[in-house]
Amino acid sequence: MKVLLVYAHPEPRSLNGALRDVAVLELKAQGHEVQVSDLYADGWKSHVDRADFPSLARDERFVPVAASKKAFETGTLTEDVRAEIEKLRWADALILQFPLWWFTMPAILKGWVDRVFAYGFAYGVGEHSDKRWGDRYGEGTLAGKRAMLIVTAGGWEEHYAPRGVNGPIDDLLFPINHGILYYPGYDVLPPFVAYRVDRFAESGFDPVVERLRQRMRTLFTTRPIPYRQQNGGDYLIPSMQLRPVLGDPGATGFALHVNNEDHATADSSKSGTRERASSPTPESPAPKPHTTTLGNVCLE
Repeated sequence: MKVLLVYAHPEPRSLNGALRDVAVLELKAQGHEVQVSDLYADGWKSHVDRADFPSLARDERFVPVAASKKAFETGTLTEDVRAEIEKLRWADALILQFPLWWFTMPAILKGWVDRVFAYGFAYGVGEHSDKRWGDRYGEGTLAGKRAMLIVTAGGWEEHYAPRGVNGPIDDLLFPINHGILYYPGYDVLPPFVAYRVDRFAESGFDPVVERLRQRMRTLFTTRPIPYRQQNGGDYLIPSMQLRPVLGDPGATGFALHVNNEDHATADSSKSGTRERASSPTPESPAPKPHTTTLGNVCLE
């Protein structure tokens, strides 16, 4: 299978750099083809402006959505954007790897999404009628492919627990998992998250590495997050409200859009059995993070 890893960290000797190398080595050991888009190393342009649309007339008012649509339809997107779109078409799975900065992805990665997820490619696809509202949220150009996040966070895992002060990690990552990845059709896997990375002792590195290797081994067998499909009957069209009979009557927010009812039924039908990971191949020692350190303090 083919995997694209989009990597967003400015320091190649960081923990993130070491985890990227672990992921790539394990994926290749499993027989997968891998491409890496290293946004900082590539000097990726992170903001959208007129320069992204060379065919836009000088005196024409710049409307980003309309410009994106026209450029995609006419094949006049910039070369760097076209190259990333071709990588997405090529890949069977997409991995976004980044440190959690101020509760979201770094600006350079958001800029990659803003520029590459063009109108007509990642959104603005499909018919709009009283039965369908475009091909999105489980349908779309990237349907049938898989996606997941590799994330590092400075806070404790408990800080991102359901009652943690930072908010549940699944809620913080929902706009990325559901709004960026599920929207154009990806089957989105549970994220890989490493916590407390700003005080990461070397003794804690190997368990995280093994956990990441396991996720790479099961990239194509792990069950996706059971988000509800927009056009699958769960939502009223065109209001896009979840039908009143679905979900916990008193619930609101992100959790409503995960279909735990069908997920639980599928689990019980398997009689409690779990998916088995593919047999691991012989491993080489994991690359250690070459980070700037002060005692046991390690930059993420």
